[in-house]
Amino acid sequence: MPLVTLKDVLQPALKGKYAVGGLVTLGWEDMRAYVTAAEAENCPVILQAGPGCRAHTPLPVLGKMFRHLGENASVPVVAHLDHGYTFEDCQEALDSGFTSLMFDGSRKPLNENIDETARIAEMAHKAGISCEGEIGFVGYDAGEASKGTDPEEAAKFARETGVDAMAISVGNVHLQQDKEGGLDEARIAAIEAITDVPLVIHGGSGVPVEQRTKLARNTSICKYNIGTELRMAFGAALRSAIDADPTRFDRAAILKETEPPLVDATRHVLRAFKPA
Repeated sequence: MPLVTLKDVLQPALKGKYAVGGLVTLGWEDMRAYVTAAEAENCPVILQAGPGCRAHTPLPVLGKMFRHLGENASVPVVAHLDHGYTFEDCQEALDSGFTSLMFDGSRKPLNENIDETARIAEMAHKAGISCEGEIGFVGYDAGEASKGTDPEEAAKFARETGVDAMAISVGNVHLQQDKEGGLDEARIAAIEAITDVPLVIHGGSGVPVEQRTKLARNTSICKYNIGTELRMAFGAALRSAIDADPTRFDRAAILKETEPPLVDATRHVLRAFKPA
């Protein structure tokens, strides 16, 4: 089916009390496995090209890969730019066929973040696609610390930017390999009490699965970004495939064996976001 926008999948999720997986891609093998898993679970999926992915593969190529997978899928697929840091990043993604742009101005002063995000949201909407913004910096495990989202600032940001989805900082961090943390549910409640935009959790791999499900069904959180958890599953599958026969050197044969374990891991992730 044709690719859809972020708004196309998140508005039904908001009304239906479930969430959609924003799955961080690095290459053909994982993005193909993500679509296969979404088809098996009969749910939409958001394929995300973040900075690491873009450093490896140019945006115009990624756009064609996402579009090929989406147009041949039996479920809705969103082609999403994750963490675009400049207007030029977002413009290139739009020109490359992406159906959703995420502009990350969370390190900037509030008014600057609002102004730049609003400009990109306007560009996206004129082109018939969606825009996600971020208010409250989400940090990195063993790196930059998070700065929690202020509810009043979130309300101002949502109102003045016109974004279709808003990423918030509520105890989540990028690149967390365990699930020992958890989200600040009181802060989430305060934010959703004065906003009506679908909320997004970056760094979703570090959120306990039970809490992911609970919040998907009971709050305005409609999108969880999952990267580290699935990269770890892919890495384990790749090591297993290589160790199974150290004499093999054909990477196509080796990589083919990573798909079933990655599909299984992805199905487990997606299943937790479904409605009750």
